[in-house]
Amino acid sequence: MATLHHYPLCPHSRFARLALAELGREVDLVEERPWERREAFLALDPTGQTPVLVEDGGPVVPGAGVIAEWLDETAGGDASERRLMPADPASRVEVRRLMAWFMGKFYDEVTGYLVTEKIYKRFVPPAAGGGPPDMASIRAARANVRYHLRYVGFLAQRRNFLAGDALTFADLAAAAHISCVDYLGDAPWGENEAAKIWYARVKSRPSFRALLADKVPGMAPADTYTDLDF
Repeated sequence: MATLHHYPLCPHSRFARLALAELGREVDLVEERPWERREAFLALDPTGQTPVLVEDGGPVVPGAGVIAEWLDETAGGDASERRLMPADPASRVEVRRLMAWFMGKFYDEVTGYLVTEKIYKRFVPPAAGGGPPDMASIRAARANVRYHLRYVGFLAQRRNFLAGDALTFADLAAAAHISCVDYLGDAPWGENEAAKIWYARVKSRPSFRALLADKVPGMAPADTYTDLDF
């Protein structure tokens, strides 16, 4: 069985877990704390970042985007209607564009700030950058998430799913990052109904159940997090 090295509230790890679950792939989960720089983990991927997928008898597959491409190349052809990357080249461009938006731009402007300041810094030693959260960074993330949700709502009003008619890696990337914001109580759901309805649809999928069971020690999720009818 394959092994996924992940951190529960790492949005990139959550994307990989959703993708694996949607494709019906069972994996052993190994929790990594990236700030600990564990030698055995660094031997798998010198960047020391989660997620990393280790295939039984196969290669080490590092990073959310590479994992997505690996899964499509090795399992996409057999997934039929569950395939998460369209067969049409133009549609694949749109999926990749939106994956880059959420795993790059959204992370840089929202989840990177929130997860680092609210979670990681609680466990990192002060000498390594841990300590109280930087409220300016949190305020910036809370402001930025508003226009990202407006963009999600814009797409959701024009398409069945974010990249087109069917669920794709684009939806999973967006939902993985938004789920972290939702856990931390920083998602302004009252401001965009279309984005809220789309997220409720994705959050209600069986692949999401394991994520909704995640907990950060000493930090309970927001009330909306496990509520499918929020």
